[in-house]
Amino acid sequence: MDDNLNILIDLLKKHAKAESVQALVQWDQETYMPEGAGEFKSEQLAWLSALVHEMHTGEPFKKVLEKVVNLYTGDVLNSNADKEEKRLLYLIWKDYHYASVLPRSFVEDFSFLTSQSQQVWAKARANNDFKLFLPYLEKIVDMCKKQADYYGYKTTPYDALMEQYEPGVTTQQVESLFSELKSGLLELLDKIKNSNEKLDDHLLKESFDTAHQWAFGLEVIEKMGFDMTKGRQDRSAHPFTTGFHPTDVRITTRVYENDMKSAFFSTVHEAGHALYEQGLPVEHFGTPFGQAASYGIHESQSRLWENMIAKSLPFWHYFYPRLKEYFPILQKTSVEAFYKMINMVKPSLIRIDADEVTYSLHIMLRFEIEKMLINEELNVSELPDLWNAKMKEYFDLTPPDDKMGVMQDVHWSMGSIGYFPSYALGNLYAAQFLKKAVADIPGFWETIQMGEFAIFLQWLREKIHVQGRRYNPLDLVSSVTGQKLSPKPFLQYLNTKYHEIYKL
Repeated sequence: MDDNLNILIDLLKKHAKAESVQALVQWDQETYMPEGAGEFKSEQLAWLSALVHEMHTGEPFKKVLEKVVNLYTGDVLNSNADKEEKRLLYLIWKDYHYASVLPRSFVEDFSFLTSQSQQVWAKARANNDFKLFLPYLEKIVDMCKKQADYYGYKTTPYDALMEQYEPGVTTQQVESLFSELKSGLLELLDKIKNSNEKLDDHLLKESFDTAHQWAFGLEVIEKMGFDMTKGRQDRSAHPFTTGFHPTDVRITTRVYENDMKSAFFSTVHEAGHALYEQGLPVEHFGTPFGQAASYGIHESQSRLWENMIAKSLPFWHYFYPRLKEYFPILQKTSVEAFYKMINMVKPSLIRIDADEVTYSLHIMLRFEIEKMLINEELNVSELPDLWNAKMKEYFDLTPPDDKMGVMQDVHWSMGSIGYFPSYALGNLYAAQFLKKAVADIPGFWETIQMGEFAIFLQWLREKIHVQGRRYNPLDLVSSVTGQKLSPKPFLQYLNTKYHEIYKL
């Protein structure tokens, strides 16, 4: 590794430290910030965004970068560089290119807008007032279109936005994967609707002490491998994970007395993200090799732990006795009955509360709407009616209000258009990873039933976490599993599980 690359990596580490400070301010905004501090918080974030952007795109960084790569093409100038060094330099150039095409004023304005809009969204959602949020969302959509133009694209503007979250994955590829996935999900859902096996989860809507819910969730994720000396959990309106560094990873959840599933599975979901963040190689902090492969790969880790592990029968054979100690109301309910309750399939209005079978359909709905917003000039004011129409089409449900409909997700207020496909892709990635892990680890489900998660976590660390961004997501799947990404393993997983639960 030559001296210029070492200097470049040192600058990247400084940039990453500045980004982590920015992320800490964002975390504070979502957790402990006083309500009246919103305006100043927006100013802080706008200033930090501009500072971080300047560190990444300014002359000092550019002068070093142009000594090792062609700034216009990304070609590595050192003909003796090995494959790994070429990949690292390409990713450093790509990140620089994406950042440098955005004017500093655009970055600052977008940060200020989204910081404000998140606060307005929270207030608008609480008051069921879409009109309050509307002008902010209109500005965000306009700026996302400009962002796509700055980035450039071959086919559609939406490709440019999605590239931020799923590198190398195109809209056309997602459409193809979703088409096959949708057909399989609707077929399974139809069978479940017509099953004679009727499940009832009313017991989970009884009163469950929130402090006990919190304590049990923390107990479980520590057992999974979440290092509480390098992480913590707090409350927020919308559960999320923030990794400042592998030694400082924060998760949040929300707790409801009459819905014990919500907090627990949110905690496990976010812990899946956090385990990935804690598993990233510290020695590569600040460089692409110390970052997650994609948002979808990140989502594969959270949904793998939340659904495929924590909603499995072996998992509860281990944890159910402990859960009954926390909540005596469950004493007379068998682990098999509880397992069916937490896996009950019922189309719902809210994405984050959706079961495994219907969840990806929620993502497809959002994917279709986002494409229309970016590619087809859909007017933002038409969103509530369009949302309700698509909910009727997909789920035969109509939201009673916009709070339960178009305003339920925080993502658009954050400016994260193009993000949603990663959630459903995460399901597909997770199923292929799980299938391979079961094949690689002797007695996989027996280890889960004994509460031994370290073997599986180590497999994830070696195969996925420590790889950083050495591979694009589709290439990582092929590298780990030996197979191209396909909806088939996920559909096979769902059919096997739910045919047994619903006696199909």
